[in-house]
Amino acid sequence: MGDRLRVQRGGSGDAAVLLLHGLGATGDVWHGVHEQLANGPCRWITPDLPGHGGSAGLPRYTFGHMAAALAELIEDEEHVVVLGHSLGGVLGLTLASGWFGGSVDRACGLGIKVAWSAAELSGAKSYAERPNKLYLGRTEAAERYLKVSGLGGLVDVEDPRVDFGLVGTPDGWRLACDPKTFAVGRPDVPGLLAASQAETVLAVGEQDQMCSPEQVREVDPNAIVLPGLGHNAHVEDPGAMVKLISDLLS
Repeated sequence: MGDRLRVQRGGSGDAAVLLLHGLGATGDVWHGVHEQLANGPCRWITPDLPGHGGSAGLPRYTFGHMAAALAELIEDEEHVVVLGHSLGGVLGLTLASGWFGGSVDRACGLGIKVAWSAAELSGAKSYAERPNKLYLGRTEAAERYLKVSGLGGLVDVEDPRVDFGLVGTPDGWRLACDPKTFAVGRPDVPGLLAASQAETVLAVGEQDQMCSPEQVREVDPNAIVLPGLGHNAHVEDPGAMVKLISDLLS
């Protein structure tokens, strides 16, 4: 992808943590984690996923195509851990397979939806087939972005973390996310865990409404349950993510 990915970097240390956001969001959801990792113990690399935020889109969205684009970010790194949320978690596990280049030491998939109904898959496919709606005002577009990305109630419409989720045009505002990313489909999480060449673990918020701890532990009996947190645990409690990262590094 080269310069087709918008990437934020910071921190210090020999190891690098690749932070991957969820479907519909941008890398800015990790800002609270960035702040707490400013002085180490690792460097952080946070892209906007292909077709999201400031990153260019792809002709076709599959877990493999998206992971291949991200693999370039870690190909020169010796010690890498990946912490990915939701879709980003699936991509982190995909990278851990080693199929797309780069070497991953450990990977954690946070809040990955492991149980899908036919209606949910049909709804995602339907959304993917519709073009982004144009909104006259930024506030209305921001409200829609927060709903689509699952950040409603956690982030204010005027928060700078919303900025790269929107695109301003002469005629109004639209979401930056390519709707076609929603057609990526249902991930084979057990298969990815089995194929991983790295140490892997799943994590889930105790109050996650998208994927319950019980569902996640059916896939990974050793899954980490984060007390009191919901689906967007990385936004709700950046400190808990820093502890998780420290555990992955140890």
